Amino acid sequence: MPTRTVTRPFDCLTAMRALGEPTRLRLIRLLIGGAKPVTDLCESLQVTPYNVSKHLRVLKEAGLLEVEKNGQQRIYSLAAAFSEKLARNANTLDLGCCQFHFDKLPE
Repeated sequence: MPTRTVTRPFDCLTAMRALGEPTRLRLIRLLIGGAKPVTDLCESLQVTPYNVSKHLRVLKEAGLLEVEKNGQQRIYSLAAAFSEKLARNANTLDLGCCQFHFDKLPE
């Protein structure tokens, strides 16, 4: 039976720190399309599982992602509070001091 790990509530400063790395921005953009297992994320980004896991951990600790354990597989998705913020602003995260336009980020 799958189990889901829920992270802490959304915090702008923590989010900005976590999103300050291009690979993490690319991961978020992929997950906007829906939950994905680590293997799919590695393949899409052409990044090693070790590096993807490091970036996913940072995003999860920042409250931006949730993980569901399904046997040996880990399925990542956007955290509910983060997803709601993006949905309200057409996939743009407005932190006040800056904005992340996930639909306009370079590949």
